[in-house]
Amino acid sequence: MRRFPTQARKRTRIEIIPMIDVMMFLLVFFVLISINVIPALGLKMRLPQSSQAREDHPPKRVILGIAEDGEFQLDGKTYPNLGAMQPELIRLKTQAGENPEDVKKNLVIIINGDEHSRLQQLVDVMDLLKSNGIDSMTIASKKK
Repeated sequence: MRRFPTQARKRTRIEIIPMIDVMMFLLVFFVLISINVIPALGLKMRLPQSSQAREDHPPKRVILGIAEDGEFQLDGKTYPNLGAMQPELIRLKTQAGENPEDVKKNLVIIINGDEHSRLQQLVDVMDLLKSNGIDSMTIASKKK
């Protein structure tokens, strides 16, 4: 009887890392698809039509900051004095509208002042806003 040489069998291994990659891909795929498939919550409705309908936009809020050292900040841009800020205020006012009612309705200035800034700086800012036709302003504060 003839014997063949026996070869040592390699142990088979199951690689799990590619399977994890495929599962993660499928998970991401189904999550992204489900986000687009689920409709937005709410009722579907068609609005009635009117000849007097108009678009109502919320007013633009502009934050004007008064620092303790006398610098001013308008929507994140720093100005060394009030005179340098005036062209930007005029631009904001013209964007808000032509007549004073449109400006009052479409533009709100929120004044943030440092607690150690001088009262005269606040009065100067308010004078500048009034002289440029901006009447709608609010002074921000925090609760004690």
